[in-house]
Amino acid sequence: MKNITLLSVLLFSVISTNAQKSTDFNKWTIEATVGQAKGITPYYKGYFSGKPNGSFVNFIPNSITLGARYMVSPTFGFKAAINYDQIENVKGTESLPFQMNQIGLSVQGYVNGSKLLGMQDYIKRFGLLFHGGIKIDQMTSKTKNIVENDHNYGKTEYNGGVVIGVTPQYRIGKKLSVMLDVSFQTSYRQHFNWDGTYSDDSNNLNGKLSSLNLGLSYSFGKNDIHGDWVVVDKASEDLREEIDSLQKRIGDVETLMNDTDKDGIADYLDQENNSVAGVAVDSRGKMVDQNRNGVPDELERYVNTTSKETSEKSNADAVKRLVNEGYVSTYFDTGKSQPTNVSTEGIDFIRTYLRNNPKATVEVYGHADEIGSTEKNKALAKARAEAVKTILVKSGIEANRINVVPVGEDTSVDKESDGARKLVRRVTFKVKE
Repeated sequence: MKNITLLSVLLFSVISTNAQKSTDFNKWTIEATVGQAKGITPYYKGYFSGKPNGSFVNFIPNSITLGARYMVSPTFGFKAAINYDQIENVKGTESLPFQMNQIGLSVQGYVNGSKLLGMQDYIKRFGLLFHGGIKIDQMTSKTKNIVENDHNYGKTEYNGGVVIGVTPQYRIGKKLSVMLDVSFQTSYRQHFNWDGTYSDDSNNLNGKLSSLNLGLSYSFGKNDIHGDWVVVDKASEDLREEIDSLQKRIGDVETLMNDTDKDGIADYLDQENNSVAGVAVDSRGKMVDQNRNGVPDELERYVNTTSKETSEKSNADAVKRLVNEGYVSTYFDTGKSQPTNVSTEGIDFIRTYLRNNPKATVEVYGHADEIGSTEKNKALAKARAEAVKTILVKSGIEANRINVVPVGEDTSVDKESDGARKLVRRVTFKVKE
């Protein structure tokens, strides 16, 4: 935040001091680009754009941008743009299918780096722009729901963030240039994953997007040359001196803004310059202690939360032990591979466990009684386990988290007892982390 503030001071100060120095140049430029936008984070497990370790591989155009730029001076200006992105999995990769449509509106400040750095005489038709600003997006999930509303199909949310980028360009005509824009966006109010699910708490309100777009820019005005390549008659010494002066002022501000204990309060305002990292402080830099017991409130909450997490882990271990010891089962009628209507509670129990423990996997063991041939019973046991796996997958559990193990005949009961045989025509489970 401090760097953004300092950049704003530099940008607007130089704009205001140079607004009176404008020459006869084309101030308005329209731009149109097409390229690839990639959601970087966040994603739910099993979803990603492109290859997991790739960059701009499998390049597929999915982004269009139209914008208008107004240059206050030959060096500084502003741009408003609207864009449409269709973020989806790349065919041929291992990602599950998804689609997120995004319409965005941005307002950014632009700096002609070629002129600011005094490079225009050397690079001739080449040019370089730097830009940064704010962006508001409308995100609409087009990923089909696997279970009810898990991918928010058709739902829309709005979020905002900041975008920065660099734009190399080359003038191919007097007023026309070709441009390659590379931008990076961070959103601060993004609840959706790019696949349409809701983001985990650890990633909530935080999304990242990169884009690579190729396009054209056309400069309007009476001047014969594109505004980004206009030759300024006055020497740039005054501008350099003003920038040097601004840099010195920014250095002084940075010294005042130092924050030794990293609590968000500048040292010159901080009355407690050794606060514990991560502990909330008030506007004077003092650690918050509302009950005045000598212990900062943030540390008290941490202790309480840690105790709660320990208790929750103990409960989870108890549930896992019950499953693995065979207390959770699903039963079948003689010769059937579909569970009985009254015994689906076991499947629902496992589904709930897997959803609440996203790192866990499960082994599904299929059993049969001794009636019939051993080979037939082994095939029936496998079919029963596969049927349970199918139900779990269709209820939203990833297939790679479920492993089928056909046990075959269960000889632990009296095969002459109809009641005993009912107990072994079943599927059992074993969960693993």
